[in-house]
Parts: sequence; structure tokens; C-alpha cells
Amino acid sequence: MRVLGIIPARGGSKGVPHKNIRELAGRPLLHYTVEAAVASRSLSRTIVSTDDENVAAVAATCGADVPFLRPPDLARDNSPTIDLVRHALEWFDARDTDFDAVCLLQPTCPFRTGGDIKGAVERFKSSCCDTLISVSPVPHKFHPDWVYTANGDGAMTLFSGAREPVTRRQDLTPAFYRNGAIYITRATTIRLHKSLYGDRIVGYETHRASVLNIDTEDDWLHAEAFLKARPMGSHGLK
Repeated sequence: MRVLGIIPARGGSKGVPHKNIRELAGRPLLHYTVEAAVASRSLSRTIVSTDDENVAAVAATCGADVPFLRPPDLARDNSPTIDLVRHALEWFDARDTDFDAVCLLQPTCPFRTGGDIKGAVERFKSSCCDTLISVSPVPHKFHPDWVYTANGDGAMTLFSGAREPVTRRQDLTPAFYRNGAIYITRATTIRLHKSLYGDRIVGYETHRASVLNIDTEDDWLHAEAFLKARPMGSHGLK
């Protein structure tokens, strides 16, 4: 199975300006994801998809493959991710290069490891699924069986639709949330349904550090604190 790794890194960012090339502990943010993708040894080819020449230049210094610049209309704040994925597949299709699946690796999750990616790809290949998403356990206090929603007059109802909540934590059914570190989707699903989500979806649980997602300045500070708390060279990207 040929798997194309795509690292999306547009030039614009409002939450953290220029975050994809901003240095985190002395290295551009996207470098962490490029390094993990290479270390996984599980992807047939990995590219950085960007609309920005500065990002492309930095990506190249990180050892990334940047075969094209993404059209500006696919790099707006509201541009759907699926469109940049389809653009990359179509670019390779036009050059008679086929892939069976796409592995999307967002640089805003810098601490997912090469081992995470390798394990996810192996799980995807063995599961006969259309889509794999990396997941983390939902903390029990936020479990769907304990979550309420409010209607227009403020009355609360359980999100699950049950009349009463599950009484004991031990009786809660395991629940997981999509953590954003890894997405793998069959190319046929992307082409036919224009979606990253097929009919059969499986989850791949990643360790806690992998789920840190940088969207705000506070997130950036947490990432810096995480790296400072780790022994030199042990950030787990190998």
C-alpha cells in the first residue's frame, strides 16, 4: 500500500502568527512533524503543502519535499482541509503517480512521534477500514453519559438521551475523542466522497504528549514548557 504523507502548512495564521515556521525550542514548528514522518519509515512519500514561498523555503531547510505551491484559494482561513488533500492527490494523478491512501499530519501537533505514525499506518493497513483517526480517552468527568445540554428555557437533558446518568464511573463505556494528530484515509474515499471520513472508521490511541495541539499563544507556552521539562533530546520524535 502506497501512503502519501501530507503536512499542511499555509502562510497565514491568526491564532499564532506565522506559527508553522515560528521557532519552538530553536526549530521551526513544522520541523517536528517532518522529522516524525521521516522517522516513521511508513510513508511512501511525504510532502509539505503550502501557499507561501517563505514556508516552502523553511520546509526545504528542514529536509521536507515541497513539490508545488498550493493555490491561494486553498489557503484561506475557511478553506476546507479536504480541498488541499484533493489538490495534492490530483497533482500526483496528473503526473501518473498513484497512492492508495493519504496520511494527514498537521504541524500544530508537534509531539506525535514516528512510532505513532508507524503504528497508525500498520493499524490502517490491517483493519480494512476507510479512515483511521488518532484518538485519546475522554476524561470521565466529560464522558457523554455525564454531559448535559440546555434547551431554550434552560432545562437540562443528558446528551445521551438517557433519563438518568450512569451512576458509577466504573460503569461508563469507554469513550474517545479525535485528537487531531493523525488522519489516514483511502484515496478512493477522498476521490469519490470528497471527505476524509469513510463508512468504516477506526481509532488509534496515541500517548498524552502527542495530543498537544497548538492553536493559541497559551498552547505555544504549554509546548515550550513541555520541552523544557523533558531531558535534552528526549522529546520523542524518533
